[in-house]
Amino acid sequence: MKKVKNLILEGRHNRPILMDLFYKENHINKEVVIFCHGYKGYKDWGAWDLVAEEFAKNNFFFVKMNFSHNGGTVDQPIDFPDLEAFGQNNFLIELDDLDTVLSWIHSDAKFRTERNQNTISVIGHSRGGGIVTLKGASDKRIKKIISWAGVSDFGSRFPDGEQLELWKKNGVAYITNSRTKQQMPHYIQFYDTFKENEGKLKIQTAVSNLEIPYLILHGDKDETVPIKEAMNLNSWSPNSSLEIISGANHTFGSSHPWRNTQLPEHLSLVVKNTLDFLKA
Repeated sequence: MKKVKNLILEGRHNRPILMDLFYKENHINKEVVIFCHGYKGYKDWGAWDLVAEEFAKNNFFFVKMNFSHNGGTVDQPIDFPDLEAFGQNNFLIELDDLDTVLSWIHSDAKFRTERNQNTISVIGHSRGGGIVTLKGASDKRIKKIISWAGVSDFGSRFPDGEQLELWKKNGVAYITNSRTKQQMPHYIQFYDTFKENEGKLKIQTAVSNLEIPYLILHGDKDETVPIKEAMNLNSWSPNSSLEIISGANHTFGSSHPWRNTQLPEHLSLVVKNTLDFLKA
């Protein structure tokens, strides 16, 4: 199996996009799968490398990416050394980053014999599930969408009332990262950009208009994104399948760092269900 780690793409917003490629080097055009991490996530988190290996073993060309403003850097892609970038992130930047990766897949010559740019599927975890759903609904290059513990809307995640007014007054709000203990900033541009583009960023509208296959995988013990959100997604889409993973939490049993050489049971089931969906 071939692994290409930390391939650098020039992003549109003054920071690079890092990618990992996992594939069998056999000069056969393989279907492409792009994986997008969630909020406070990154491509090297937890068991994502093991996930990538499973897709590669099944003869997919697997791409996992860091959003350009996720807080990582080229030199330190794990965790959040660039909190300024994290604070300047927004949904439009993430959509642009995914578009950049899609364009690279279509134009790159180096890996042309290993991947089929005409068959691209996208997987998004958590907030990434919302991003890939929005993009998949509007971009004909994407043929299938898979949501892993994905959100059903962005608007409800913003504060209101006094908390929102304080954010507007200060221009920045902070959230504590429970693992790294960092105070992670969100500048008010995050909220302003969302409100200015709320129609474009409405996941329900995107899902309702989907014309391609859509798989929703969600744990019934998800402590971060309630399972009701998966049910909402499924009810809105004419082309969706919902798989509930009994007993699974938000990360399907994975954590960071992941020391085991095997996937956790629930994440292994998610990968299997996803592979079955992609091969169907």
